[in-house]
Formats: sequence, structure tokens, C-alpha cells
Amino acid sequence: MHEDGNGGGRRGEPEALPSGAHPEFPALERELTVFLRRARANQTEMAREVHPELESAAYGLLVRLDECGRQRATELAAYIGVGKATMSRQLRALEELGLVAREPDPADGRAWLVHLTDEGSRRVSRVREARRARYVSKLSHWNPDEVAELARLLHQLNQGLEK
Repeated sequence: MHEDGNGGGRRGEPEALPSGAHPEFPALERELTVFLRRARANQTEMAREVHPELESAAYGLLVRLDECGRQRATELAAYIGVGKATMSRQLRALEELGLVAREPDPADGRAWLVHLTDEGSRRVSRVREARRARYVSKLSHWNPDEVAELARLLHQLNQGLEK
């Protein structure tokens, strides 16, 4: 039985599958459940490494800003999948922690652009480098082609889930 407790159907019964589904899908569901649970726990840990008071959900915002640079709050909200009120609350908290700042959008004086502060950038970079080092350590026994294939398949999965 896997750590998620979802070892299959009821005692010995096969799991019910949607019409046309291949039998590999229950195994995929179990493994994704375990992976996502671990990813959430890992995100909480990384958020605390950036700042002890940082909410887990806000870590993704910092990574997005690190990767893409200045963004409007509405763009961040759409990317993360939250409403304007939630985004405003998270950004206020990040500003209070000194991790992000806002500036007027030169293209639209009514809008604001959010960006990492120098301190925010340093902290996020440090945590991301440490995370990559953990991946390298945990997957050191993998063939580099397998790592590349995993990245390709996860990208394909993410693209498919966006549609």
C-alpha cells in the first residue's frame, strides 16, 4: 500500500475506471497524490526558508516574479489561479516582509507592477539553489536522459492540464 492510503478499490476489488480509460490511470493517480502531498510539504518548508513568516502559497508568487520579472497583480492572480482580493492580501503580506515592492506601470498609470526587492531576490535565489541541489542529490543515481525525459513528461502534463 502506498503512503497515501489509496491502495486500490475495496479489498481485492478492481478500481472502477471511466469508459475507455486504461488500467494505468489508478497507478498514475496514486503516484501523483503522493507527489503532490510531498510537493506541498516541500513548498511550506521552502517558504519558511525564504522568511519564517511567509505563507506557503506566497512562495509560488515569489518564484514567478523571480522568473518573469515585474508583473501586474492581475497577471499574478491569473497565473496562480486566485482572485484579486486574495492576491492583494498576499502581496500586502509580502510587501510588509520586505520581499516585494510595487511601482506604477508606465504603460497604464492606474495599474501597478510588482517586483522582488533586492532582499527578496537574494532570499528566493538562495532557496531555489538549495532546492536544485536537493534534486541533484536525490536523483544522482538517475541517468541524465531519464531526468530530461521526466522534465519533458511533466511539462507535457502541465500543458495538458492548462487546457
